[in-house]
Amino acid sequence: MNCSMKGEAKEEEGVGFSRLASFVYEYEPLSQEDLEAIEASLQSSLPTTTTTITTTSTTTTTTTTNNNNKRPITSHSPTRRSRRRLPTSLIALQLPRSPSFSPSPGHSKMRLPVMKFCGKIMYSRTFNDVEKAVTKFLKIIEEKKSEMMQIAIGFDIEWKPTFRKGVPPGKVAVMQICCDTSQCLVLHLIHSGIPQNLQLLLEDSTVLKVGAGIGGDATKVSRDYDISLKGVEDLSFHANQKLGGGPHKWGLASLTEKLLSKQLKKPSKIRMGNWETPILSKEQLEYAATDAFASWFLYQVLRNSVRIRKSYHHHTIKDLPDVQEATDKSSEVDAVPQQ
Repeated sequence: MNCSMKGEAKEEEGVGFSRLASFVYEYEPLSQEDLEAIEASLQSSLPTTTTTITTTSTTTTTTTTNNNNKRPITSHSPTRRSRRRLPTSLIALQLPRSPSFSPSPGHSKMRLPVMKFCGKIMYSRTFNDVEKAVTKFLKIIEEKKSEMMQIAIGFDIEWKPTFRKGVPPGKVAVMQICCDTSQCLVLHLIHSGIPQNLQLLLEDSTVLKVGAGIGGDATKVSRDYDISLKGVEDLSFHANQKLGGGPHKWGLASLTEKLLSKQLKKPSKIRMGNWETPILSKEQLEYAATDAFASWFLYQVLRNSVRIRKSYHHHTIKDLPDVQEATDKSSEVDAVPQQ
């Protein structure tokens, strides 16, 4: 290519850029209608039916085309964010199940470790044996009084139920008390009666007796043995103060599950069994001791904890024996009388 031709090419290129620059700078921006017309022209060339939803800050434009080469239909509506919804069945499959704070009792309890007393069970069934056992127990309490201002003992009772209409239940047959993780007294009162030192302990208001529904137990002891149980504190009432929310009637098992994440077994064949039998079985002794121990332990949790939030199992416990360590040993039964 000669020099004259190169010069002409450069001149034409300059003119082209000049025209393009003029077009870019002088041409006004495309309006919304122009954009829609362009979009419609593009859509009309497609062989299949499609629907396009375009959302802008001011309008929502819907353009529909079909195979009959009809003019596109364009509608305008006020701005509104629309979202396609999946069928409910697909949503259920897509979203993972969130953890529940109220698990099904039938399944949650199967996964919880069992709450049990693993110290020494002091079983007494005669008047003299009960008196001796209570004397030793009172010495332990006196020693604890020098270390702490308020002494609390876990308290519970058992009696033989009746299954015939019009027949009242039996007298209090068994009384169990516990003040630590080392030992628990199981007293077979139906055979021994109540010695004076035990009566003094029950009527001593400086020693707290704690348990779930203990008010009813106090009434039954008073009715059956004419003894006024003093210094009683219901764990249910105490728990409602710490847990907050509306009043709830807590049982020993439900409170154990809530605060300790432990399962307190209550088999009907033991709970509703014959507590007036001449000698309690090992299962009955462990059941009775564990109830008293659980009452004492739960009181320690509630007393030593800050106000417990309603969130799942969040609480602060200070200077309290580890519940796992306290319940993972084997219990020992002492002073079981022989037939």
